[in-house]
Amino acid sequence: MEYKDYYERLGVSRDADQKEIRKAFRRLARQVHPDVNPDDLQAEERFKELNEAYEVLSDPEKRRKYDQLGVEWQRYQQVGQPGDFDWSRWQAGAPGGVDPRVNVRYSTPEDLEDLFGGGSPFSDFFNQMFGGMRGTAAQGAAARGAPSGFEYRVTPQRGRDFEQEVEITLQEAYHGATRLFEKDGDHPAVGRRLQVKIPPGARDGTRIRMGGEGVAGAAGGEPGDLYLRINVIPDPRFAREGDDLRTTVPVDLYTAILGGKVEVPTLAGAVRLNIPEGTQNGQRFRLRGKGMPHLNNPEVHGDLLAEVIVQLPTTLTSRQKELFEELQRISEKGE
Repeated sequence: MEYKDYYERLGVSRDADQKEIRKAFRRLARQVHPDVNPDDLQAEERFKELNEAYEVLSDPEKRRKYDQLGVEWQRYQQVGQPGDFDWSRWQAGAPGGVDPRVNVRYSTPEDLEDLFGGGSPFSDFFNQMFGGMRGTAAQGAAARGAPSGFEYRVTPQRGRDFEQEVEITLQEAYHGATRLFEKDGDHPAVGRRLQVKIPPGARDGTRIRMGGEGVAGAAGGEPGDLYLRINVIPDPRFAREGDDLRTTVPVDLYTAILGGKVEVPTLAGAVRLNIPEGTQNGQRFRLRGKGMPHLNNPEVHGDLLAEVIVQLPTTLTSRQKELFEELQRISEKGE
């Protein structure tokens, strides 16, 4: 069985005090935690090794026994005796106690297996010396099946937040919408259904938080949150500028010259717009309150800017051509 150098794992000297050990553990735990390194397949194993080293060196009794083993191990290596090292002398002994004045929290084997995704979180080396996950329960944990003389400081870890992109139409962004999600375990997948309301006025990048619906926490920690990030699909009829909308309105030449009424599309249905005489190509009309609702105050709307696009006739009858020519002569004479 391989000897574990816990001091080397934590990067501290053998005479390091508890403050140094605790500081080294916290610094390394932040670096190697699986949640911080989701794409690193070895992160969980390094985190297990780190926790095991801290479990021993942060406990005076375990550290004393481990230091005694270290001396014997060094002698064994220096002498180079044939055969295997006599591990039987270091086998975990009778159940030990825990000083009730010490503020130590216990966890069951199931808790620790959940923390590390199943299986024992300790090496054979640790189990040989300290009993690992077996034995009679220590004070305060007997009913829960905690190991003999074993106290493991489990810090609840909050689960990761999870972000899901959701596409909606501009029409849905105007009126509001709902989406159904299937959620199973850590990710929206197959299982429990969640109904999410998307508020009127949502825009690209709007995030909707669903508290407690993210990745499950570890060791009793609270779950993370689920964030829905809104992506509004472009609408060919409208361009959005904040809560205002822009659209184009085709107007025939005769209406532009003589005036009249045209239909203008809005997200709440078409409305009639009065076109005054002599309206120019590109002229804009502001339809107040016909734009998008404000995200946090849907009773208030932006405006719709309608730009006139004058449609010139592409073909003329002979009579129409005569009339245009007559109009041209009248215009040139100033009549």
